[in-house]
Amino acid sequence: MNEYYLAIDIGASSGRHILGFFQNSKFNLEEIYRFKNGAIKRNGHLYWDTEELFSHIISGLKKCKELNKIPISIGIDTWGVDYALLDKNNKVLGGIYCYRDLRTEHTALKVQEIMSEAVLYEKTGIAFHQFNTLYQLTDDLNTGRLNEAQTFLMVPDYFNYLLTGVKANEYTNATTTGMVNTCTNEWDAEIIEKLKLKPGLFEKLSSPASKIGMFTEDIQKQVGFNADVILPCTHDTASAFFAVPKTDNKEDSLYISSGTWSLMGTELDKAKTDNESRLAGFTNEGAYDYKYRYLKNIMGLWLIQSVGNELNQTIYKSSPKSFNEFEEMAKQSRSFSNIFNVNDKRFFSPLSMIDAVYSYLKDVGQKTPQTDGELFYCVYNSLASSYAQTAQEIEKFIEKKINKIHIVGGGSKDVFLSKLTAEACGKEIVTGPSEATSIGNLLAQMVADGKIKDKNQARQIIKNSLLNS
Repeated sequence: MNEYYLAIDIGASSGRHILGFFQNSKFNLEEIYRFKNGAIKRNGHLYWDTEELFSHIISGLKKCKELNKIPISIGIDTWGVDYALLDKNNKVLGGIYCYRDLRTEHTALKVQEIMSEAVLYEKTGIAFHQFNTLYQLTDDLNTGRLNEAQTFLMVPDYFNYLLTGVKANEYTNATTTGMVNTCTNEWDAEIIEKLKLKPGLFEKLSSPASKIGMFTEDIQKQVGFNADVILPCTHDTASAFFAVPKTDNKEDSLYISSGTWSLMGTELDKAKTDNESRLAGFTNEGAYDYKYRYLKNIMGLWLIQSVGNELNQTIYKSSPKSFNEFEEMAKQSRSFSNIFNVNDKRFFSPLSMIDAVYSYLKDVGQKTPQTDGELFYCVYNSLASSYAQTAQEIEKFIEKKINKIHIVGGGSKDVFLSKLTAEACGKEIVTGPSEATSIGNLLAQMVADGKIKDKNQARQIIKNSLLNS
């Protein structure tokens, strides 16, 4: 009989429940439940519908019971940065904001009057983004939202609490807050004190592959079984990096976790917090075994998805096109060579992504696309160009030539983008696994359970069973 482990992987646009198990010495995946996600607008702000998301978590667990495939353990991963504040009765205060909400536009400057961007980077290694958690918490402080707060839980921590009744902050996701010290791998007491946050809000950090508890009696009644709840790398990109296949014992590789965001970087033993890295926009997020993901956040497939959705809601409303069709249009328009900086702030949360692209090109004196195919090729080519620039920066900063790029995540299925990336970077491209985040989640659970030894064995399993999947 198979022993099952369950990854619940929730991204900004969708979530999925995926079972992992060994059969005939091969690691297998089975998706059993999938659901949509997206920010909702309420009272002029963007929030996550976490009640709806948790109902999907429960529905997926019930599906395990229905299929008689009861997992030994489950693990949840999500995006980083966002969080729940609980009051003394353990109820969420005012909802959970989406990082694309613009409430932090001005709080970042106020924080930097107290602690400069350079000082914060030296302490935490986290690049400046206005959506970073410490800027969100500063807005909570200024608006009085923190007054009644007793507990801080990041999104996966909050779901784990609902399942187990145990409060825990997991390390890799906590590093995305910009409040974890790279020397101690714990919350930075000075940052918390100077920003006038309550130290008691934060739990002691727990490492990936830690068991935090089992289902509460109520959850057991709802889903029909009990299971261990394990902390994988609860930050989805950390789980994806865990799942980069081991193809050569001696190699150094660049990684692209390709989804709504493209997270491009490499894995280092120590955080790199020099001023040059800071000014170039590199961040040092926590990884398994307290290593660091030295990477840059690149706007990613959000650009392609936004342009395609916008065209289907306007030009092609009566007969929407698939993204494969948009890609074919792009392939026919390769003579259009103009590109834009994909990380320009106007692309973060525009009312119209198409207008944002056109306005950027006009502002820098470049010709604008004349057809939808040229528009899509411009987006694809701009992403590939950004990858090439980032690869050059990484090689310069770590003083090492790297010949291979692993692309994992949903974007690894985009053959055209991979081809353009190979051309722009001049490097070998290895694609897959496409479900890297869920796989990394599952294998961390198996490490916790003693099913597999460590990360190196996990990566060898991926190479043997799942490469290019």
